[in-house]
Parts: sequence; structure tokens; C-alpha cells
Amino acid sequence: MTYENLDVSVTTVSNHLQTLEDEGAVNGYTPVVDYERLGYDVTAILQLKVDGTALPEITGTLRGHKQMVSVYEITGDYDVLAIGKFTDTDDMNTLIKELLADADINESSTSVVLNAAAENEQFELDLDGDA
Repeated sequence: MTYENLDVSVTTVSNHLQTLEDEGAVNGYTPVVDYERLGYDVTAILQLKVDGTALPEITGTLRGHKQMVSVYEITGDYDVLAIGKFTDTDDMNTLIKELLADADINESSTSVVLNAAAENEQFELDLDGDA
């Protein structure tokens, strides 16, 4: 969407954006990377059951892997959900085997994404508070 679609001036859009930045709602700008085009053809979703006291260490380890694009502490049957991008299944298996060597990880489940119906999507914010 461009400012022309909003039927407002560039200055108005710029002022709103500046306000969002000042309030900390916008913390930076990141390019949207086409990982597949760069050779990362496999997207995997890892779910891990972790010993409770080791949760910060495990999430830190996952965050340290360059292929992990998202790491979440979650409720439910598993404690951690991580989404990674890999060049192939061998690359994915290498990381999974490395993780499973950690005694604090009790169980894992890995799903390979067949098709990304939506990824890196943003939703339109109602800035007037009308929800």
C-alpha cells in the first residue's frame, strides 16, 4: 500500500510514522528476504520439550543459529517452537541432531513446510483506536 492509496500527503504519512517510531511501536526496518532464492529451500518448524530451568539456555542457543528466523516460548504440549530455513534436509538434520544431543531437550517434533501460504505478512493497524 502506498500513501497515494490512503489519499493523504507524504507529510501526514511521515508524521504518523515518526510518532510510531517515537512511541517505540516501530523499532526499525528490515528487508524481506527471499530465502528460497538464496538457496534455503527447506522451512522447518521445530517443537521442543525442555527441562524448565534450561528454557532460557535452549532458546538462546536456538537464537544463536543463523538459520532460525523465529524462536518462541509457548504453552501447550511443547515449550519451544522455532522456525528455521535450511538449504536442504541434510542441513536441517544436522541442526536437529545437534539439538537432540542436549540432555535438557526431552522431546522434539519437526514438521517440514510444504507450501508457505503466507509468510512475513503484516496486518493493517487501526491507528485511530477504533479496533
